[in-house]
Amino acid sequence: MQELLKRMEAVSLEFGLKINRSKTKVMIVDRANDNSPEVKHIANCEVVQSYVYLGALISNNGGCIDEVKRRMAITRSTMSKLQKVWKNRNITKATKTRLVRSLIFPVFLYAAETWTLREIEKRRIDALEMWCWRRMLGISWTEFRTNESILKELGIKQRLSSIVQARILTFFGHVSRRGNVSVERLVVQGKIEGTRPRGRSPMRWTDQIKAAAQEGSVTECARKAAIREGWRRIVKRATNPD
Repeated sequence: MQELLKRMEAVSLEFGLKINRSKTKVMIVDRANDNSPEVKHIANCEVVQSYVYLGALISNNGGCIDEVKRRMAITRSTMSKLQKVWKNRNITKATKTRLVRSLIFPVFLYAAETWTLREIEKRRIDALEMWCWRRMLGISWTEFRTNESILKELGIKQRLSSIVQARILTFFGHVSRRGNVSVERLVVQGKIEGTRPRGRSPMRWTDQIKAAAQEGSVTECARKAAIREGWRRIVKRATNPD
């Protein structure tokens, strides 16, 4: 990697381009998940275990759990900063609900299309949603109000975790309908040569798609996604099972 960086820098200098060492980070990812923590610098670039790129946290474990937790913390902080609004009795409950949906939830949903969610993450997302609604209404956990009663009071029909899943499926539909030369489509539908290590394979982003479309391959999912109306029905069925 050090030699490749030197070659790239040498060629870049011929075009008047220079690597900014203070802004350039290197992250090591390996199958053993050791990630070489003892290595601090490569080619005078700092080696990190994670970094924020375009507002999203990229971790060397290849998962999105850290990013989901980070988004949850930012959402809670944003919710707390608007405490004066939630306590204002002159603002109606319906207006406050719209404010949560338009100001708070988009903070959490940033780049949610790229997440790979397990059931435990879905439960955490729903718990975050209920925390927001209770904070908005000023309901304490000691008041013994059930989540169902709060959702019914506010008229919430689609949970936050379902919104995330709908975004993932919709994004897959957009990518699948692109041309054959699309890099995004190649990344989603392409295959890597080689064999997998022993043990249970981790959940992949495309596994969510196959489960929602009830298909065994990404190719079949892409074939269904090519028909917009049909894919919309699949998204609706997967995110609104009732």
